[in-house]
Amino acid sequence: MRYRSFGQTGKEISAISFGGMRFPEPQKMDQSADLLLYAHDQGINYFDTAPVYCADRSEDIFGHALSQKPRESYFVSSKCSRAKGQDLRQSLERSLRRLQTDHIDFFYIWHLMTADDWEQRKQGGAVEAALKAREEGLIRHLLCSSHMEGGGLADVLAEGVFEGVLLGYNALNFPYRQQAVAQAGQMNLGVVTMNPLAGGLIPQNPDRFSFLKRDKSESIVQAALAFNLSHPAITTALVGFSEKKHIDEAVAAVDNLTPQTEEARQRISENIEKAFDQLCTGCGYCLPCPVGIPIPKFMDVYNQVMLSHNEPNTASNRFRMHWGLTAEQATNCTRCGLCEERCTQHLPIIERLAELSP
Repeated sequence: MRYRSFGQTGKEISAISFGGMRFPEPQKMDQSADLLLYAHDQGINYFDTAPVYCADRSEDIFGHALSQKPRESYFVSSKCSRAKGQDLRQSLERSLRRLQTDHIDFFYIWHLMTADDWEQRKQGGAVEAALKAREEGLIRHLLCSSHMEGGGLADVLAEGVFEGVLLGYNALNFPYRQQAVAQAGQMNLGVVTMNPLAGGLIPQNPDRFSFLKRDKSESIVQAALAFNLSHPAITTALVGFSEKKHIDEAVAAVDNLTPQTEEARQRISENIEKAFDQLCTGCGYCLPCPVGIPIPKFMDVYNQVMLSHNEPNTASNRFRMHWGLTAEQATNCTRCGLCEERCTQHLPIIERLAELSP
């Protein structure tokens, strides 16, 4: 396993980290814990969980598993999305009990969605409560987790509150987040990327993403992880594991990683519109929408529907769990056509909004 410095924290963490939201049978505590212990034995030392993951069982599973290992041999992270300071404190104390530890190494102000959301966290006392908990040693490092677009998130990071960030970043959405990753790199913050395999959509559609591969011997998983981990600002790729063989594949990908050159990354960026063939790249040139529809987010949902081959509930789950939105906003579209005029890919945005409408 390869290890990297997490920003300025002084911590060395594994280039692959364990995401605790994909246990196949979370009600089976020992079986789920065994997956964590196996990952630890393979050299993974960064373990990420949160309240509500896996029917609210994930933190308990983590505590059951990691308490069997020396505390100095791993780093654990958890999160809280509450805006009020008292609520955040209660959530933190509950996480500590469940994780069976006296401190959380990396604690996230969770699920920042908009600039207004960030202001509410500050005004409600959540950030102040988290900083106080850090002073008390209950958490060691304060970070944020966000699905905001890159420019807005870059502004949040520039305030200097956080020591790192967790954000979605993969070959499907990287243009949407590039500014935030660049900002984090300039500030020497730790960067954890969630969904480096696009929630499994990249390995499920290997032909669509074959442009990531540098040669025939490279698997699509290796190529997707290399795309993430070759970026100089990215510290670790967070992968949700449900089987031991998936851990083996990810670890092998890192052990055999030959970083992509900047030239190769530029080639991917330049060719991505052609390679995606009707998938939105999230560049954001379609904005602003006169009626305020966050078009790149809706097009991301449409991407998910296309790549999942219309699997039931894909759109509703993406709206709710990833973006905190509902499809109803698409009904506000006036069909003015400005978005389609600006779209560099000439996508039928109006038609897709109509398809996503309830």
